[in-house]
Amino acid sequence: MTSTLMIVQIILAVLITIAILLQKSDSIGLGAYSGSNESLFGAKGPTGFLAKATFTLALLFVINTLALGYFYNKESSRSVVDKIETKAKQSPVPAPAVPAGQPAAPAAPVAPAGESK
Repeated sequence: MTSTLMIVQIILAVLITIAILLQKSDSIGLGAYSGSNESLFGAKGPTGFLAKATFTLALLFVINTLALGYFYNKESSRSVVDKIETKAKQSPVPAPAVPAGQPAAPAAPVAPAGESK
């Protein structure tokens, strides 16, 4: 499900980019800081086909993004540690046996009796 939504997300991103690039620019860009008589959507409002298509694609993009986040979190609710399969049939490796007559651990060195610091 997540991979399907990811493919739809990429297609929507490409379509939005194309729809935005096809629209005609009504102003001279960033050079017109003041004196512009345009409202937010222009004098006519968002009546053009490309404006409506851009709005619809953007709405679908946002909905798809929310759905993608929801399903991704739903799939990833388990930890990686939960996915590790343990094999109960294997026994732990036994420690080597200590030969008879030898101490289990080496003794600590003893300081000479005559020297002290």
